[in-house]
Amino acid sequence: MITRKSHICGLEAGYTYEIDTVDEESWHQLLRQFTDANIYQSWSYGLVRSGRKNISHLVVRADARVVAIAQCRIETVPFIGAGIAYVMWGPLWRLRGHRSDEKVFRQVIRALHLEYVGKRGLLLRINPALFEEDHSWALAILKEEGFLRAKNGKRSRTIIMDLSPSMDELYQRLQPHWQRELKVAKKLNLEIVEGVEDELFDRFITIYKDMVARKKFVEPNDIYEFREIQRGLPADLKMNIMLCRSDEGDCAGVISSAIGSTAIYLFGATSTMGLKRRGSYLVQWKLIQRLKETDVHQYDLNGINPLANPGTYKFKSDLAGEKGREVRFLGCFESCGNVVSSVCVSMGERLSAITRGMM
Repeated sequence: MITRKSHICGLEAGYTYEIDTVDEESWHQLLRQFTDANIYQSWSYGLVRSGRKNISHLVVRADARVVAIAQCRIETVPFIGAGIAYVMWGPLWRLRGHRSDEKVFRQVIRALHLEYVGKRGLLLRINPALFEEDHSWALAILKEEGFLRAKNGKRSRTIIMDLSPSMDELYQRLQPHWQRELKVAKKLNLEIVEGVEDELFDRFITIYKDMVARKKFVEPNDIYEFREIQRGLPADLKMNIMLCRSDEGDCAGVISSAIGSTAIYLFGATSTMGLKRRGSYLVQWKLIQRLKETDVHQYDLNGINPLANPGTYKFKSDLAGEKGREVRFLGCFESCGNVVSSVCVSMGERLSAITRGMM
């Protein structure tokens, strides 16, 4: 076990951190302890995206109790060792049953910096799942711990839907257009099927690829990678696949992930045949019903761009209704004390070699 003591590495008294001391099962056990846990911090996601040799796991303890964790994906230049460490939607620092502590956030940020920037000489990028509207305090901590906003870093927006009200209340919050479409869908002879199996994933991919061909858009994520990620996730952490089927076949579907207290809308699709069936409305409403049966408090509709994609924006905005919160992520932050890593990453990004697929 590699444990960095506080008096050696600069963490406050009582805090220590460990590097790569956990296996896959242990990591997922830790993941379950955090309300801010998400699929991007799952072992399976890191394994599929980067390979076993290129993922690293950091665990922070306070008086021997685990208080924060982070999975890094690492890309280095062969024989040189310089490169990048990337934390997607992490670190995780909000323990279930405990109040969020900004001090813990500072310590895990410091530990990440000490290990990957100080000891390994890498350029470290952190893309935390924090919102400008709720977590502006984190900006000062990131700056004080040696991080600056990444150049050319995208600051995406999303809509957060509060799931605490009753289904009746949520229905009343829907925009009139959404209510009308949902009523139409409920009158049709549509069947909802859900599960986690490969067969359902493949059926969703058929609908998804049909939609991609119809709309001719660039896919933001590789759906086949997510199928591989699904295969590696423990049963209780797997993505939920929900399909809407008419008498003509599958017409709509949604894939979501709910590891922490926030569910994430990962993929949605409507087939060409299903456009008139309003299946996308029914399947989303059924998903919300399912989420409310679990320990999920809110639903992240995962990205909006009113200018580039107004149709999707309206669909999500009308679903979230009058109480939906449009928020902006804090963005991506980086730190580097090694000129070689900085130059290598910069050159690699221009050539789309080192960091291809890291974002």
